[in-house]
Order: sequence, then C-alpha cells, then structure tokens
Amino acid sequence: MTEVWILCAAYLIDRVVGDPRSLLHPVIIMGWWITRLERVIRSLVKEESHLKLAGVLFPLVIVGGSYAVVWLLLWGVTFIHPVLAWILGAWLISTTIATKGLADAGMEIARHLVAGDMEAARRSLSMVVGRDTERLDEPEVCRGAVETVAENIVDAIVSPLIFAAIGGAPLAMAYRAANTLDSMVGYKNEKYRNLGWASARFDDVLNYIPARLTALLLVAASWLQRLDWKQCWAMIRRDAHLHPSPNSGLPEAGVAGALGVQLGGLNYYQGVASNRAKMGDAKRPLQASDIVATIRLMYLVSLLCLLVSVMISILL
Repeated sequence: MTEVWILCAAYLIDRVVGDPRSLLHPVIIMGWWITRLERVIRSLVKEESHLKLAGVLFPLVIVGGSYAVVWLLLWGVTFIHPVLAWILGAWLISTTIATKGLADAGMEIARHLVAGDMEAARRSLSMVVGRDTERLDEPEVCRGAVETVAENIVDAIVSPLIFAAIGGAPLAMAYRAANTLDSMVGYKNEKYRNLGWASARFDDVLNYIPARLTALLLVAASWLQRLDWKQCWAMIRRDAHLHPSPNSGLPEAGVAGALGVQLGGLNYYQGVASNRAKMGDAKRPLQASDIVATIRLMYLVSLLCLLVSVMISILL
C-alpha cells in the first residue's frame, strides 16, 4: 500500500501547498534542457527537411532523461532511508499536478471581475493564456478563464495522476516532460512545424486515454453537483471533435454542456485572428460565477480521478 499513500500524499501536497515560487520547479529545469537541446539541434541540422527526423530527439532525450533521472534519484535516496525516498517521491509527483495552481489562477480572475476591475482581470488572464487580452470584455475574459481551467483538467490533473498510479514519480515526471515539450515546441507554425511534430504527437498519444476518462469523470461530477450532466454528455458527443486538439475538446465541451454556456469562438494571437469551433449552446452570457463553477467541477473531477488512480495502483 506504500504507493497508494505516496499518491494520496502527493495529491494533498498539491491541494494544500501547490507550487511555492521559492522552490526550483522541475518544469523550469526541463525548460532549461529543452532550450539547450533545441540550440544544439539547430546548430547541427541546417536543412529544414531534416529537422523532422531530428525532432524525434526531443521525446527520446527529454522524456527518457526525466524518467531516468527521477528513477536514479529515488533509487539513491532509498539507500539513505526508504521513508525519505517516499517523501521525495510524493513531492515529485505533486509537482506534476496543478490543481491548486489552476484554482488560484481562475479565482484571481473571478475576484477581479466581481470587483469590477477589468484591467486587472485581463492582466491575470494574460498570465495563463496565449491569446490577446487587452480588449476583451467581461464575457470573453470569463470564456478564456473557463476554457483554460477546463482544458487543463486533463494534462494538469488526470494524466499525471494516472501515470503516477501506473509508474510512480518517474513515469509522472516523464509525462510532465512530454507535456512541457508540447507547450514549448509543439506548435504548427513555421518555426516548429518540423522540429516539434514528434513532441506534439507524443503528447496527444499520452493524453488520449486520460482525456476520455476526464470526459466520463466530468459527467459524474456534473451529476454529483446537480449540474446538467445530460447536456455535459451530449455536448461531449456533439462538439468535442470540433476542437483542433484530439483531447482538449472533451473537457471543454463537457464543461460547456454542464454549465449551459458556449465556449470557443474568435481569438486573437498577436493581432492575428483565429476562429475556434464553438462548443455548447449559448443559453446565456458567461459570467464570473462560471469560472467558480468550473473550478468546483475541476476539484471534484480531481478527487474522483484520485480514487480511480488509487484503484489502479492497488490492482497493479
């Protein structure tokens, strides 16, 4: 049962402590190595057509290296004392989860909106999204916050918990490395279309099953919170496939259905318009309370996922 207690401790650490800014986060170290590996690859590979093959090095080196480093670290600490290794494992897993971070970011935006401070709300939103926020009105700020919390339920909570249940801290950290790679080089723009394709595809594969588990957990959480669970399921089936990501559309469509709102639409990125498919039915305008409701859904989904992860850990 040691693995179960480590998993539960990791979840509690994230819920209570989160990611203190005073500590060096593993993702920062991953970002440092990703940047340096990109420089090495680009210095050695000059032909754009060869970058696609070179892009395979990112998952091999960064994901494989993250797994190996954490495994060796825990193995070495075990010789000092097993309990110390358990504590370290719990902390490392907690750094791959972002329940508290997501909730704090969403609540900050909601508080600014309730206070009527649109400028502060836009600034807070700009910290968690890539879209332009300077001219967004209140419903659009709410949409950005709801979409961000909903989308990240998969890669910031469900996926790391499931991988931790299967392979402990090493596999959870390997997943976080893959997700960090996708966020840094997995773009379909001119710069990363070839170099980042493997990272983007690998992240999609890793999140495929967790995203579908998230959809089911969202339906269950909607029912438990007396939201519209039938619409949650209906919108997942109707609209999730419209999202450009094979995984992100599932939680976004589910949240849209459960709350009775519409997500997606027109975004601007550095002044360039980007139309995203709309998910859910616009029964009413989005408001600050929808951000809070999404956070509550996220919290309940995280608890349900912890139960699923514990069962997986026991069975394995």
